[in-house]
Amino acid sequence: MREHAPDEHSGRHSSAPATDIWTGRAHNRVQWFLACGGLACLALGIELAVDNSWATGILALAMSVVGLIAVGLLILFGTLAFLHVAVKVDKDHLEVRCGHAGLPRRRIPLAHVVEADVAPRVTPRQWGGWGYRWRPEIGTAVVVRRGEGVVLRLGDGRIFTVTVDDAESAVRHIRDRLKPTAAGPVL
Repeated sequence: MREHAPDEHSGRHSSAPATDIWTGRAHNRVQWFLACGGLACLALGIELAVDNSWATGILALAMSVVGLIAVGLLILFGTLAFLHVAVKVDKDHLEVRCGHAGLPRRRIPLAHVVEADVAPRVTPRQWGGWGYRWRPEIGTAVVVRRGEGVVLRLGDGRIFTVTVDDAESAVRHIRDRLKPTAAGPVL
């Protein structure tokens, strides 16, 4: 087994090679139905704008068209952003990227992580729905589906949770990088 030098900033040993990267994902296929609903609102708004006679009730029709298009776009892009989440843990950071565009994105330095645990059951109900969530009493989360997740306790007292497949493996990978050195920091 190869010995690794401690991280000069945290005084921790890395038990895995520097190139060792853990990646995981979680998917939510139900979001496709919501995205279809957004697409339907968008299509209805366009249909109203194109096929209706603008001679009567212009204000009501304009408000309907604009409202349907706006709601359709919000639902469509809001749901597509949280169809899946990709989590990557390298030697220095945990990175969370949502959706096909990778936005929103959160990058947490492992030097700021105090503890990592597996949450066996994270539900959208706990967090108030799917997506990027914040609740003052329990922290911040990225929830794309119901199931297991990774819970990080940060040095400033905040908690970050992300749903991801094989959360136990991710937590082991993070904990390997959080083990304190036996002899203390090397100067």
